[in-house]
Amino acid sequence: MLKLLIVCALAAISAADIPEEEDVLVLKKSNFEEALKTYPNILVEFYAPWCGHCKALVPEYAKAAGMLKAEGTNIRLAKVDATEESELAQEFGVRGYPTIKFFKGGEKENPKEYSAGRQADDIVNWLKKRTGPAAATLSDVTQAESLIADNEVAVIGFFKDVESEDAKAFIKTAEAVDDIPFGITSDDAVISKFEVAKDGVVLFKKFDEGRNTFDGEIGKEKLLAFIKANQLPLVIEFTEPKLTAPKIFGGEIKSHILMFVPKTATDFQDKMDQFKKAAEGFKGKILFIFIDSDVDDNQRILEFFGLKKEECPTIRLITLEEEMTKYKPETSEITAENIITFCTDFTEGKLKPHLMSQDIPDDWDKNPVKVLVGKNFEEVAFDPAKNVFVEFYAPWCGHCKQLAPIWDQLGEKFKDKANIVVAKMDSTANEIEAVKVHSFPTLKFFAAGDDRKVIDYNGERTLDGFTKFLESGGKEGGAPARDDEDEESDNLSDAESIKVAQFLHQP
Repeated sequence: MLKLLIVCALAAISAADIPEEEDVLVLKKSNFEEALKTYPNILVEFYAPWCGHCKALVPEYAKAAGMLKAEGTNIRLAKVDATEESELAQEFGVRGYPTIKFFKGGEKENPKEYSAGRQADDIVNWLKKRTGPAAATLSDVTQAESLIADNEVAVIGFFKDVESEDAKAFIKTAEAVDDIPFGITSDDAVISKFEVAKDGVVLFKKFDEGRNTFDGEIGKEKLLAFIKANQLPLVIEFTEPKLTAPKIFGGEIKSHILMFVPKTATDFQDKMDQFKKAAEGFKGKILFIFIDSDVDDNQRILEFFGLKKEECPTIRLITLEEEMTKYKPETSEITAENIITFCTDFTEGKLKPHLMSQDIPDDWDKNPVKVLVGKNFEEVAFDPAKNVFVEFYAPWCGHCKQLAPIWDQLGEKFKDKANIVVAKMDSTANEIEAVKVHSFPTLKFFAAGDDRKVIDYNGERTLDGFTKFLESGGKEGGAPARDDEDEESDNLSDAESIKVAQFLHQP
């Protein structure tokens, strides 16, 4: 007994040595391993103080930390300033912010990447799934009612025999879903309360129909498809981008149709009714998202689609597969019939991608650095008589701003070379089929000739480096065109690879 008291006392002393901010442990290289020994299960956020995503996460992360601490669980949340603790960041492969990793059982090796949403409930549910049973045993009606009341979405399996094959398939399904709590029961009172006539699965939710009952032969893949189709509202409002973007754009459904309309519009409810009516036939296939075009925080989304407030209401569709592809309907009239036709044509592969382009500026070739847009890119970049060196940039990109004066000097240096063109293109407003931009700035060399050869620039971003590259015909500092990202660029995907969310972030 004395030995146990001593161990507990030492643990308490160790815990006291680790500072906390709003129930979140503050870790450094000096106390990291001690924290892992003291707390067996820790979720660690590696952040940068200047990162917009990190700032947006602070209140939800703290809320989740407080919830877990109040419950008395052995799970704690922690944070590491990766800009100060660079050795720790390097050790755990931190390349973007925030990077969130889960250390289980005090083990430092092979932490698991956090993969759910960025709201407190998402964080808590994910961690409980990682540290407890995949499905909580519901022994009475009160427990079942609490599970449903405490969560936006909950799934309960009702089985007379919890050791049956169907019940085992249900547990396998629960293990595969990170962000939704599951419960399982064989209690007659619970089964009667929720009017379940036979063994089955019910998804309870605080929106739309309120509950969905699985119909069919119980199996993991079929249950996953059922949950995927019903876990989100028919129409989701995109609010607080840095919090909801991961849940929407990082989900299983990779095809999204977005309706941009101001909530203040007199016909807003009619538009919403038409949109929701169309959504019913595409559950689990296409996500229907509504964006209030009057909200300031949503302007980056409009920019991403090349839209202005005065063009709303309007519809766009995007796919988030290997490459992001956008589609624009032929008609601007928002009716259920038109939306259904548009989505059906998309699912049947009948639509052509919509590529944005600004108009060609009157003075596009006036200065040493030529200005390219979607409409003149092909003609200039693939001119067989010229070597064309292009910077693909974003106006908000910090690295691009640093490069701008050097790029202007390069244009000035080669302005009298008839066979060399130095150019730039705003890739947030212009899209081309030939080049997929994954980070800013992206520098590509379009070699003279008829074979449309494209070379990535991988050398130093200096006037001397660029000069040697151009004078060598794209050989010194160049490499065959590739799709991976530059570590020293502003990437278009964040640590969890949630592609669209990063377009909302201005470094």
